[in-house]
Amino acid sequence: MSEPDDAVREYLRKVDGVFHEYEQGYMDADAAMDAMELYVGELREETDLE
Repeated sequence: MSEPDDAVREYLRKVDGVFHEYEQGYMDADAAMDAMELYVGELREETDLE
């Protein structure tokens, strides 16, 4: 498995966690968007995609 594949898997794991916390009411929309923005940035760095 390549590094980009690993990065995408990790991103999806984190995003699933955000969705779960939001759906359960543990996270508000602003916090969810902040987390998603952070994770997208991390994914771009890991895969060298801009």
